[in-house]
Amino acid sequence: MAIYEYQAINNTGQKVKGKIDADNPRSAREKIKQLGYTPVKVEVEGANKSKMPSFLSGQPQEHKLHSLSLKEKIDFTKTFQTLNRAGLPIIESLIFMEKDASTRQMRQLAKEIRLQVISGLTYSDTIAKYPEIFGQVYIGLTKAGEDTGEMEKTLDRIIGLLTKQGNIRGKVISTLTYPCMVIILAICVVLVMLMFVFPAFKDMFDQTGKQLPGITQFCMDAGDFLKDKWYFIPLTIIAIIFLIKYLLKNEYTRKRIDEFVLTVPLLSDLIKTAAFSNFLTVLQVGYEAGIPIIDSLYLANLTFENSVMNNAIKVTIKKMQQGAHLSLAMKASKLFPKMILFMISTGEQSGQLGELMGQCVHFIDQQLDAIIDTLTKMLEPLLMIVIGTIVCFLALSLYLPLFQSYAQ
Repeated sequence: MAIYEYQAINNTGQKVKGKIDADNPRSAREKIKQLGYTPVKVEVEGANKSKMPSFLSGQPQEHKLHSLSLKEKIDFTKTFQTLNRAGLPIIESLIFMEKDASTRQMRQLAKEIRLQVISGLTYSDTIAKYPEIFGQVYIGLTKAGEDTGEMEKTLDRIIGLLTKQGNIRGKVISTLTYPCMVIILAICVVLVMLMFVFPAFKDMFDQTGKQLPGITQFCMDAGDFLKDKWYFIPLTIIAIIFLIKYLLKNEYTRKRIDEFVLTVPLLSDLIKTAAFSNFLTVLQVGYEAGIPIIDSLYLANLTFENSVMNNAIKVTIKKMQQGAHLSLAMKASKLFPKMILFMISTGEQSGQLGELMGQCVHFIDQQLDAIIDTLTKMLEPLLMIVIGTIVCFLALSLYLPLFQSYAQ
């Protein structure tokens, strides 16, 4: 038994503090709920308080391992969870994965974790050395599951979280793949026309003895330049890729880009809704895993790739640390839709915050599907307009000199 200090919200919405005896943080949270309170923060008495949750203060990694893809991470977790459910000790589970995992990266990772667990480290302490492989959210949830003795349930939650993140990523990628492929194809067609088709008409245009129209002359000059200086094409592509990487890594330009994308109609809705879905899912999973709500917010905020949204959640965390309710702290960020704020507030008042978070996730997922469907329907006519404009421009450039010669 240990003594836990807690902060909670009572039925009247007032903040209360106290101490309680419990075997682990999960048990402490359950006892606090039995008192009719909504737990906000639970920690061992006398624990060192820091801004960053203790389960994220992993040691630097000692060995370089290859990163896992999302599919490999899901497979690794599913296999470990299945063996754990079957009652196998961690060492034996890791030995099995070391020999029979489907990919070389997973086998190497299982071997490294096994060696460190044998040396005396816990499973969560070991994976905390590899944040670039597992991510801070995965590490934090695993640590919570280990501390509360609910490793099997926590692994189930992690698998569900990873699967959902993969589904959201797949939806966004599938939505953007079609327009990207059409744009690339259009660029290739334009290059072929300028470098090979227009030069083939050069002698015919010269025989007319007339000055070429401006757009035709532009296309002829551009074709000659690209044909002679063809190496500019790959160099330009490489330069654009490096420029994009630089702009995204630079703090100032990344912030400006993040601000801009949130002002673009429909695109901003897609980015925000997909981010909210991941955020609320991690928040719910962390809360149900027994992680204090402030630390769960910290974990959930790691899912935001947009710096503007990330900074807004930092305001929420600060308000929570000052004693505000979760719903009021989220409202202060000026980021969340009113429906989410209402459902979170209802969950706090009814003592069913975890369940209401789940309903928030369901609500946001439905909105995400609707936005993707709308965006897909709108992109098709827009792409037709773009392609039609390009075809019209090339056709006029090619046939305008012929029309002029026939008119003489």
